Amino acid sequence: MALSDHEQKLLAEMEAALAADDPRLVGALTGKVRTRQASRVLLGFVSVLMGLAVILAGLVAKSTPVGIIGFVIALAGAFTAISNFSLRQMLGKNTGTNSRKQRGPGIGDRLGQRWDDRNNQ
Repeated sequence: MALSDHEQKLLAEMEAALAADDPRLVGALTGKVRTRQASRVLLGFVSVLMGLAVILAGLVAKSTPVGIIGFVIALAGAFTAISNFSLRQMLGKNTGTNSRKQRGPGIGDRLGQRWDDRNNQ
């Protein structure tokens, strides 16, 4: 069943209003959610691939400086990808600073407490 022109215009206005009010919801519903962090991870992986291509070109051309430049590009891309890779944040889960307090003490805290108790006896 096709929508009339008036209904199509109303639907377009509602979509525009929703996109203006909550762009993250629109992204989640359309499947086009990409955070700044995810973009940097993607940029890092692309840089690694470009660096490997430059290394290969340096091998074919038997040019050491080109291979070194390719290695530096790949290394910078790997660093960018790894430093921005956080699966929780890219999926949009809660990563607040107080989440550690909510879970309670970890194993390091418990071991430290036992160490202090042992030294105080």
